[in-house]
Amino acid sequence: MTRRVLLFAVALLLLATACTSPSDPEPPTPHEGRRWQPKPGQPWQWQLSGRLDPTVDVPVYDIDGFDHTGATVADLHRRGRKVICYLSTGAWEDWRPDAARFPKEVVGRGNGWKGERWLDIRRTDVLEPLMAARLDMCREKGFDAVEPDNMDGYANDTGFPLTAADQLRYNRLIARLAHERGLAVGLKNDLDQIGDLVQDFDFAVNEQCAQFRECERLRPFLTAGKAVFHVEYELPTRAFCPQAVRLGMSSILKRYELGAWRDPC
Repeated sequence: MTRRVLLFAVALLLLATACTSPSDPEPPTPHEGRRWQPKPGQPWQWQLSGRLDPTVDVPVYDIDGFDHTGATVADLHRRGRKVICYLSTGAWEDWRPDAARFPKEVVGRGNGWKGERWLDIRRTDVLEPLMAARLDMCREKGFDAVEPDNMDGYANDTGFPLTAADQLRYNRLIARLAHERGLAVGLKNDLDQIGDLVQDFDFAVNEQCAQFRECERLRPFLTAGKAVFHVEYELPTRAFCPQAVRLGMSSILKRYELGAWRDPC
């Protein structure tokens, strides 16, 4: 073999090895790497009913995970938005496509909303795979984060003897499942357990802390550099915006149906 042919053969071998080397990184998926961390004061839109208005000029949207497609999420991304996937993780909803997968024994009393009933969050053997599948849906549609709702059943009349310890265990399970999928996760309400859970969650979502004079209790999230997405329904903005701005919360006035209308601070 001539020197020229030998060098050519070695070059081909090196090229083939480089192309097939197991050390080559795979192309990154949308959720690889550092997950999104919402910062205090970021404006947001929360719309769970009606035809979605994608034109609100805010950096964060919170929309229903079941009702919207990956194409909708992609469109919001093109518009420069981060998108939160709303899910109910603590209550059963009779209209969801997976409703029949919930055994009757884990479905308790109504939570005050038509078609919704509290779940027995002690039964993680049943609920973990169901919630994991829902979070898989959020990831596959391209969401950046998840807002798990009804995360304070232990403080309500659920029909089950739930304790604070049961709630902490379940909430941490939901946070872990979200993080394993590269999703940021928010703590919804559950003010009494903020001190225990602030390190497990990436942001908070709160309803009516100003009306019930509880907004100071959300300070641990803000002190940790984590957003508090806050909504009021019954107070005018002049009654809660000064405190919200002072604390650094992301606050808006909405109607209970959570349509497109909003009045931000």
